[in-house]
Amino acid sequence: MSPPSLFHRLLVANRGEVAVRIARACDALGVEPVFAYSEADRDAPYLAGRRRVCLGPGRASESYLDPRRLVQAAKNTDCSALHPGWGFLSENAAFASLCEAHGVTFIGPPAHVMHLMGTKSPAKRAMREAGLRVIPGSDGPVTSDEQARAVAEEIGLPLLIKAESGGGGRGMKIVRDLDQLSQALADARREGLAFFGDPSVYIERLLEGGRHIEIQVMADRYGNVCHLGERDCTIQRNHQKLIEESPSPALDPEERERTLALAVQATRQIGYVGAGTLEFLLDTSGDAPVLRFMEMNTRLQVEHSVSEVRSGVDLVTEQIAVAAGRPLSFSQQDVTLSGHVIECRINAEDPADGFRPCPGRIERWVTPRTGDGRIRVDTHVTSGYTIPPHYDSLICKLIASGPTREAATQRMLEALAELEAEGIRTTQPLHQAILSSEDFRANRYDTTRLPTFTLSAS
Repeated sequence: MSPPSLFHRLLVANRGEVAVRIARACDALGVEPVFAYSEADRDAPYLAGRRRVCLGPGRASESYLDPRRLVQAAKNTDCSALHPGWGFLSENAAFASLCEAHGVTFIGPPAHVMHLMGTKSPAKRAMREAGLRVIPGSDGPVTSDEQARAVAEEIGLPLLIKAESGGGGRGMKIVRDLDQLSQALADARREGLAFFGDPSVYIERLLEGGRHIEIQVMADRYGNVCHLGERDCTIQRNHQKLIEESPSPALDPEERERTLALAVQATRQIGYVGAGTLEFLLDTSGDAPVLRFMEMNTRLQVEHSVSEVRSGVDLVTEQIAVAAGRPLSFSQQDVTLSGHVIECRINAEDPADGFRPCPGRIERWVTPRTGDGRIRVDTHVTSGYTIPPHYDSLICKLIASGPTREAATQRMLEALAELEAEGIRTTQPLHQAILSSEDFRANRYDTTRLPTFTLSAS
């Protein structure tokens, strides 16, 4: 029996680097991409020569965040599928349901699975039932100060209050003294309602001094599930990742293999389809470090490139193929994880000025050489491109690989030295400083502190 046919045409329901990445996968599969864009992105170079459809004004709420405009754009251009990328509506279960209701295949997991994993307490319950360790906390949302105090007395201080539907650090409050509990609950509920439309919150024990580890999984609708190893995303600022690498230099091999196997089992148990990421905190408070489940991202991650380079698997073509009904093109036995990979996110921000956003025109843009296969550059930027002020500041990802962590670090530093962006400020010098630091080389950092570095004057 021949495999199900792929989509003839697919709406790229995102912008910038992720839009370019999705289109590249479409081209490889012979699927025609149609770019959805806002008026602020009208002159973006990556749209040149491509089929496109305007969503509306530059404000995201009137373009990339408007579910009905996106579905209508897909219908008007005869797209039978839609890829949400990351950010915007990529983890919105209602949007996935809307797509399906209008006969547009949403490139992602089923809406009910997305909803399950998007609400934190049910997600933790499902993962615990699948055998994964979870962070101690409330069994579901807390609805009163009295209930919260009872949870606090059971699991101990410090606490982390989190919005049920939250993400990106919004709706998160730390409590180190029970006298702070009532106000922190109110603040977290207010942020949860404002940013996610849901005031529900739950409580976890705040585990400090660990590492942020995530496992990449890929699944089809026939129960085939594979992992592509783990990524260490500990180096962050305000819950925003700066540098990612694989494998994690902090993870015990036995704990790695145990959790990878359980992650595959858990992904299969919830009926997941597509690319997903299970996020863990490496708990170092006991006799031996253990990985504890935090949440699942039901979408493509910015840092998926790390897993692609280390495994040789194209996650985006696999996403599109399994959404069309095809089985995974590989098994776990086919996956070979080679060497060490590091990714730096280059943002249009000034790290010497409080990470002030730096939209504007890039007068000159030169990226590192990629011909030897050691460096990958994912970007939508060219010389003369104007960065609009409305969106995320990510303009480029540099991915370096080598046989060892030391070799990958050196190659990344060489790539950073070759990168030129005139006309704007970027986080390039921050990455150079961190990767050159003794703390990074010696693996001396965790979720509470960055490696100690010196930022050179520009």
